[in-house]
Amino acid sequence: MPVITLTLTSPPTVPLEVETATPDAFVNMSNEEIRSSVVYHGKRRCRLDDFFEVTGEFSDQIEMYGDLHRVKLIGKGMSCGQIKVHGNVGMHLGAAMRGGRIEVTGDAGDWIGAEMTNGCIHVHGNGGGQIGAAYRGSLRGMKNGTIIIGGTAGLEVGMRMRRGTIVVGGKVGDFCGLQMKGGTIVLMSGAKIHTGVWMVRGTILSLQPLPLMPTFTPSGNYNPTFINLYARKLSAYGITLPNLPSMGTWSRHCGDSTVPGKGEILIWNQA
Repeated sequence: MPVITLTLTSPPTVPLEVETATPDAFVNMSNEEIRSSVVYHGKRRCRLDDFFEVTGEFSDQIEMYGDLHRVKLIGKGMSCGQIKVHGNVGMHLGAAMRGGRIEVTGDAGDWIGAEMTNGCIHVHGNGGGQIGAAYRGSLRGMKNGTIIIGGTAGLEVGMRMRRGTIVVGGKVGDFCGLQMKGGTIVLMSGAKIHTGVWMVRGTILSLQPLPLMPTFTPSGNYNPTFINLYARKLSAYGITLPNLPSMGTWSRHCGDSTVPGKGEILIWNQA
């Protein structure tokens, strides 16, 4: 299928909202219709081609080039196709995403995959805070899908998430899994403080030691079989989860008992 290419030619001086730039919309649009798509530069209503050079038409495959750290809402609500960003992106990447795939070669801002219901987001660089989280005042974060962050991440990763998988390669900030209601968070390099606070359900896996709160109760060491399923799924992204008894065991901690919660934090203990 042909590819629609958006190349940033006029960097925005304030945040630029491009929620109209999705595979769902572009697959049925000519080049002129794409170029005339409405975007918002601050409070000003503008055309997409005021900021981007546009090539291609009638495709659900989009590639974006340039430093897009002030460009927000890329892939919002998309349900099909693919967006690949060669560079950095701003906030709300893939917010309310319903399907398809987003790949970013650089870093991304806060609220990656906020309240998404399906699809896959892969950020090779660092991510901001509130990844896969619920917006302020909302009770549920991401409900399904997969988010992979190659580098570090900020505060409140997976806040109030319901289902789905979040994997972070670098260290994560405070309050990871805050009020988590389900799903799985994999911490390849651990997290800072207050991990799993007010956690109701769900699983947090950490390959590095964590400073646990006293409201989590130790519940033995074992090698759960479900981790083998995650290992097969994540191997496609070059991620390895250990689970062989000869390699070590997972320490299980149940909580948060202040809720009371039925969540679990599993910490890898290498043999």
